[in-house]
Amino acid sequence: MKKHILSGLGALALAAALAACGGSPGTSPTSAPPSSSAAASDAPAAAELKTANTTAGDVVVAANGMSVYYFTKDVKDSGKSACEGQCLAAWPPVTTESDAPAVDGVTGTIGTIPTADGKKQITVNGMPVYYFAKDTAPGDVKGQGVNGVWYLVSPSGEMIK
Repeated sequence: MKKHILSGLGALALAAALAACGGSPGTSPTSAPPSSSAAASDAPAAAELKTANTTAGDVVVAANGMSVYYFTKDVKDSGKSACEGQCLAAWPPVTTESDAPAVDGVTGTIGTIPTADGKKQITVNGMPVYYFAKDTAPGDVKGQGVNGVWYLVSPSGEMIK
């Protein structure tokens, strides 16, 4: 009985998080995509961002194959993310341990900005990139166009609308 009450409270908190950042209230993600990590220092750097062909066309994905998104409320080259607090539960940042993340097929300008918890979030053309928690398999694009504020990233770094 306790477990069901806690699950219900967790679902309510997630619905509030989704509503706060432009997500769909009343639904909950099944799991958050794992963060990317840098390769061992003695091995060649694996691409942390690459391209993949999806139902939405060619898009930027993380090393794990998960699609990445822009948030239209972010300000280009501001050095910070507009997705804060509970928004991050539905839209986790794509992070790295590198100051210069390796890419394969991505021609946009790659950089990083600091996250609130001291990690480095990857940017493309000055915009932070995020996972969508409801994307559960490589190539999923379920976050495309959510509430008119979340969009996939093209290999050149353009927002795909």
